[in-house]
Amino acid sequence: MRDYTKFYLNGQWVSPENHDRLDVLNPATEQIAGQISMGRADDVDKAVSAAKAAFSTFSQTSKQDRIDLLKSIAAQYKKKSTDIAAAITEEMGAPKWLSESNQAASGYLHFKSAIQILENFDFEFEQETSLIRKEPIGVCGFITPWNWPINQIGCKLAPALATGCTVVWKPSEVAPFSAYLLMQVLHDAGVPKGVVNMINGDGPVVGSAISSHPGIQMVSFTGSTRAGIAVAQDAAPSIKRVTQELGGKSANIILEDLSEEAFGKAVAGGVKTMCVNSGQNCNAPSRMFIPKKRLGEAEAVVKNMMSKISVGEPNAENTFAGPVVSQLQWDRIQNLLNQGIDEGAEILVGGVGKPDHLDAGYYVKPTAFTQVKNDMNIAQQEIFGPVLCLIPYETEQQAIKMANDNDYGLSGYVSGADMDRVHQVANQLRAGMIHINGAQMDRTAPFGGYKHSGNGRERGPQGFEEFLETKALLGVAKG
Repeated sequence: MRDYTKFYLNGQWVSPENHDRLDVLNPATEQIAGQISMGRADDVDKAVSAAKAAFSTFSQTSKQDRIDLLKSIAAQYKKKSTDIAAAITEEMGAPKWLSESNQAASGYLHFKSAIQILENFDFEFEQETSLIRKEPIGVCGFITPWNWPINQIGCKLAPALATGCTVVWKPSEVAPFSAYLLMQVLHDAGVPKGVVNMINGDGPVVGSAISSHPGIQMVSFTGSTRAGIAVAQDAAPSIKRVTQELGGKSANIILEDLSEEAFGKAVAGGVKTMCVNSGQNCNAPSRMFIPKKRLGEAEAVVKNMMSKISVGEPNAENTFAGPVVSQLQWDRIQNLLNQGIDEGAEILVGGVGKPDHLDAGYYVKPTAFTQVKNDMNIAQQEIFGPVLCLIPYETEQQAIKMANDNDYGLSGYVSGADMDRVHQVANQLRAGMIHINGAQMDRTAPFGGYKHSGNGRERGPQGFEEFLETKALLGVAKG
């Protein structure tokens, strides 16, 4: 059992006194896998003090100093990547193949990407008679989720360090093991004391203390829209910058002009993408819009694909999808499945309950509803499980209208043969990222959404900008 009860403050591991402990469960077994300490507001105060003190020097380091630091972090991370992957599988149930190839690997890739961007990033430039400087914003508060625990800290932490900011970080209390190992990586890499500080705890206590703290100049949050609203409200009195990567209910529009083979490939790809990570992805293509006259064709592909998705013990070699993260998450998914049935949607494959061969663990049957109407709860709410809604449409404009008729706007997907039509559809979708004909994620492209999916961007040069203030030095340039 993992004993991860210390916090990382001002360059050292600290044992908090008289703090409550929280049991962390393995979602595949429902057994206790470890314990963490639950932080308090005074722990956040200590972390902010350390980060403020460190900012006075770290913000003045050279670009080369920070490149060297990021290279050291990347090298240490690579040594620890296998252990981090195992921790992710244990804490949130991602299958071994996914933890190794995507979940843990993403941390290394974010640090490598930040190095490449930093090498070519201009922090000063002339504009008419002024010199424009980009300076680090200050102490940053990070609140990160359980579904991609390393990815979501990597895409915040790497640009923060690259731009000279210091950090106070609360990982998810549901999946804290990989965060602990990452802090050890940072320590071993020689991150100066106070530059990164980590406190475990829950959102209402530690998260709120971070987002409301007057000594923090920027808070970056990834999680539910409900929690994101609370973060913004907490942050408002101190006028800090808030960036949020929140929920999604992404539309996947399959256009009618695809050949039978290409149509089947697009539908099958959408199913697979929907079920990766047991559907616990904010950008999952959970609403598949199908031309009405080809609905039967799509249903056959979906049923065949979902029936073949292997759900099981995360460390088994043939497992594609593991459990969802918790009993709370499992119950929510089951409730929404029952709502879909009550609303009149037809279950094409899957359904309520656990897969027949699995008793222990929070496992969900990969499920597809067909004949879904866009105003049903299952088509409007983020289910955050391996649940796909097939929604028929008559015209492309109807598909676009329904795709946009949702509070979320994180991602979108469009597949078609005529690229001009594909681009016309993609350009009309109100979402921050559009995947064209099955395109995979680009870690250098800005990640973020419209509407209730949040604000601000992560990754790439645009992600750097979130951590910078702009200063104009007037009358010093030649013009």
